[in-house]
Amino acid sequence: MNKKEALKILNETLGDHRQTSKNEHYFKCPACDHYKHKLAINLDKNAFHCWICDYRGRNIRRLVRRFGSYIQLQKWDGISDRTDLERFADLFMERSDREDKTKMELPEEFVSLCANNIPATGVYALKYLQKRGLTKDDIIRWKIGYCFSGEYRNRIIVPSFDDDGDCSYFIARSYAGDSYKYKNPRASKDVVFNELFVNWNEDLILTEGIFDAVVAGNAVPILGSTLRSDAELIRKIVINDTPIYMALDPDARKKENRIIKMLLEYDIELYKIDVSGYEDVGSMPKEVFQERKNNADFIDRDNYLLLNLLSAV
Repeated sequence: MNKKEALKILNETLGDHRQTSKNEHYFKCPACDHYKHKLAINLDKNAFHCWICDYRGRNIRRLVRRFGSYIQLQKWDGISDRTDLERFADLFMERSDREDKTKMELPEEFVSLCANNIPATGVYALKYLQKRGLTKDDIIRWKIGYCFSGEYRNRIIVPSFDDDGDCSYFIARSYAGDSYKYKNPRASKDVVFNELFVNWNEDLILTEGIFDAVVAGNAVPILGSTLRSDAELIRKIVINDTPIYMALDPDARKKENRIIKMLLEYDIELYKIDVSGYEDVGSMPKEVFQERKNNADFIDRDNYLLLNLLSAV
């Protein structure tokens, strides 16, 4: 990377800077808008960190993409290693079938649990959610409801909304001890679950199931999918250059490693959260998960190879 050109682009994007050492340059942080130069950028390590709001990352391109113009982003890609955009071409193209997707309807018997007054038929559904540690705020945020009759009788319903606010899928989980825990609609799972509420500019956690995602916060459950390279979720991650934290179930190590390998090919900033000691993220207290996220291991191509070796043992 041409450091002189890099600093020129960063000055255009973030304003003037102060150099405190050969490698570190301090800017005003656009995330917290603090009046002092507290955003440290290290060009050699391709990393940044604000000492005021703790906004940080392992890819300076994130700063340029989020706070700069399209022209500045093009300039950055031109001087960095991220110039092989031909292999990204298919992901950046809008999918022709997107407009043809049929909007999904929630079951006719769906009853929301977001209201203050819950019908008598919803008592057991609410108790199930509370037993799993969900709060009223969680229920409202995820628009959770239930069905007391019909095809999805005695099941918690968690709807997914696309970026237009239309229902794209839903999860139907039994709360009455049925032999089949899940009875989901016969529809494509190639959706970004609850995309309407995903913040692509913040760290995004990939989890296995919906209740894991509730604990994780800004998260997308992959719903048991292995995620193909052309999956809608992968496309959105690459387009937005979103940092990813992997938090799949402990018994999904091989699948997790395949996803890690795929995201590394697209130069995505990656971290792995320690989920040991728990059945899944959904069984973790939120404060435990947040602490483990704060201490997540950064993954690059070198330690990915180590992960593979360890998983083979």
